[in-house]
Amino acid sequence: MNTPIANGAAPEALPSARDAGKAARKQAPRSAIGEWNPDGRGHDALETILAQNAIRDAALLPIRHGRMAASPWSYYRGAAAVMAADLASAPHTDLQVQLCGDAHVLNFGLWRSPERNLLFDLRDFDETLPGPFEWDVKRFLASLVILADSNGLPPSAAREAVRRGFDSYRAWTGTYATWAELDVWYDNVDVTQLAEYLAPDHEHELELQIEKRADKRSQRGSLKKLTQLVDGSRQITEDPPYRTHAVADYATQLDAIISRYRASIPDHIAHLWSRYDLVDAVQQVVGVGSVGMRVFLTLSEERRTGDALFLQVKQAGPSVYEQFVGASRYPTHGERVVQGQRLIQASTDMFVGWTSIEGMDYYVRQFRDGKVIPDGAAIAPRLPAFAEACGHVLARAHARSGDALAIDGYLGAAPRVADGFTDFAFAYAEQNRRDHAQLAAAVESGTVPAAPGWP
Repeated sequence: MNTPIANGAAPEALPSARDAGKAARKQAPRSAIGEWNPDGRGHDALETILAQNAIRDAALLPIRHGRMAASPWSYYRGAAAVMAADLASAPHTDLQVQLCGDAHVLNFGLWRSPERNLLFDLRDFDETLPGPFEWDVKRFLASLVILADSNGLPPSAAREAVRRGFDSYRAWTGTYATWAELDVWYDNVDVTQLAEYLAPDHEHELELQIEKRADKRSQRGSLKKLTQLVDGSRQITEDPPYRTHAVADYATQLDAIISRYRASIPDHIAHLWSRYDLVDAVQQVVGVGSVGMRVFLTLSEERRTGDALFLQVKQAGPSVYEQFVGASRYPTHGERVVQGQRLIQASTDMFVGWTSIEGMDYYVRQFRDGKVIPDGAAIAPRLPAFAEACGHVLARAHARSGDALAIDGYLGAAPRVADGFTDFAFAYAEQNRRDHAQLAAAVESGTVPAAPGWP
């Protein structure tokens, strides 16, 4: 990887920042990083999961439970609230970054930047909030163990993935600590660099494959795949219960959301948006952790050519970290998500925005637009290399929003720190297995209603 020459921060600032990182070792001893004490967690995992249902669409909750109960991996994807409470129950640093909040390994992916470059970055920000840097790192590393196990990889492969993911995070944090701030902000990981991580001997072939897949997942690709002509007009096709036109109850809200959304985007994007007319909308069921939150897919057409623009409108609730680190400084959760995304990502979808209606917050983003979301089974054979790329991206996100020099000062270079993070990842994977079994038993007994999760 090419790195720019460090232009240097003010020399007097360097020792104080690094010293702050070293001082954080007293608050959160590095010798305790690998410890996990189930007896000290202070909450019941199943109760924490069910408490999140209060703001969700009750009709969709059985699907949420069914998806989470499917496997320890799918449970982990939906259990960010459980892990947030667990992380907060243990000693932690005060080295603040803008947390992704749900930095599991499949929440890294690719999409087209406004300049049409294919970039690799974090892709989910529903839980974003300022918090201790290591919370993102621990959620990321534990996810590697759980995903490896769910795909039949041996513990040795999971351990290699964790070590390479952490080593990459630590190395790039140290590198970013020497860069000028503008160099950090201009940096990104593009598809070429990702291919170099994943297939150093065949990077060009892999890059072409990824580009081809991204081209299929475009606005025009979505038009072909997800719509049909009905009496001469475009309509989004249904796939009940995961995509339906059952939006009558939300029709008034949706009109207001789309209208008010315009106030949250820059004037030049609002000017572009004004050239489109909304022609159809459906309610969606997406993801695992998001099931039950109100999500709509809208289709708009450009007046002159009829070209399509798909936007996804998604309900935003409180971050799972809010009760532990305090409320966001932004007045709505939709704005919290968007502003966090803009801070973390190297380049952000130009249509992201937010609005609120009838006491509910929403954010808006493009649907697909070159998005390539990794598949667990597909990346499993290359999990250590993929983890290395993710560690790079996470370090850059934290360097943008936090103090890389302080984080570097805390982590240091001692192998025992990597050992500690690795031990935690494996210990928490076992805790996740027990928590999944608790939910699965509740579903089996009928205590928690569930429906088949996927088609």
